[in-house]
Amino acid sequence: MKINLFLLLMASGAMSAQTTITKAFNDPVSGETANYLSVTGTPDNSATGSNVTFNNAALGFGPAAVTSYSTPTSTEITTFPNSTLKMAAPGNTVYYKQSASKLEITGLITADATLNLSANNGTFISYPAALGYSETDQAQGTFSTTASNGLCKGTVTISADASGTLILGASTYNNVLRIKSVQNFNLHLPTDTNFLFPIGTIVNTSYSYYNSTYKFPLLTTIQTVTNVPVAGINNQTTNAAQALNIANLATEEFKAKEKLKIYPNPAQEFIVLQGGTEEYTTAKIYTPDGRLVKTSAITSGKIQVSDLPSASYFIEVSTKDKKTETSKFIKNK
Repeated sequence: MKINLFLLLMASGAMSAQTTITKAFNDPVSGETANYLSVTGTPDNSATGSNVTFNNAALGFGPAAVTSYSTPTSTEITTFPNSTLKMAAPGNTVYYKQSASKLEITGLITADATLNLSANNGTFISYPAALGYSETDQAQGTFSTTASNGLCKGTVTISADASGTLILGASTYNNVLRIKSVQNFNLHLPTDTNFLFPIGTIVNTSYSYYNSTYKFPLLTTIQTVTNVPVAGINNQTTNAAQALNIANLATEEFKAKEKLKIYPNPAQEFIVLQGGTEEYTTAKIYTPDGRLVKTSAITSGKIQVSDLPSASYFIEVSTKDKKTETSKFIKNK
């Protein structure tokens, strides 16, 4: 079953010529895990524009690591207000606020510093995001390092700045969309509430490479540069990169998708939900770019899809208490 699901998702991804980041498919969910491999070597993020080749054939891969998503505790929400999701990965923890159109950062903990953006959350991404998407958001809060602490204020600039083919080690992936994020913060003393006299900077630059087959990025790189001269920190630079562990996806990443089991897939006339169908009340069907094309009440665990054009879709079903599950399917003639 898992192999069949894997192949179907591969096929549906191949039908979409352009990758778009959508809430229905890409938004993380509490309880999910993503398996990664650490990357050895220096990733090449230099290519920009459309139909480019991201050539990272020379990269090697090290030990496996797991990124997990969970619901923040009440103590964590008190520390990082408005947080609805926590991401824990080796070397860093990120707190997010999820909404219908955005994923925002409320807090970031790394080995170098902690940023608490409680005064003004910073946008991580807005949905949907396709090639050419770009926005700059203001963010504000506090910072702390081993040597100092105070206030921080700056910008977060996100863009889908490139698309094409990703060569990652011995593997090649088509229809890849790259998301670039630059988090640029000025640091201030706790008493500088008017933000007049910066004492340093923290700049995080990350690149994430997505395709339409996998929920999580195929490759993620991040560089953090911390500069606080008064604390003896002079352009301290930390680099990290990780690659999605494709070998484990059939048993790990797709486990979350199998919470919602549907058949037949591909479908022609209707979709049938398997297991606990009595709790589902409403189904919404989206195109890969996040456009809602159908809303339907669920009757006897079935959703009619005969009126949809042949294509790949995401289906989101919800219960009376607004809990949701999402899966992917193909509509054939």
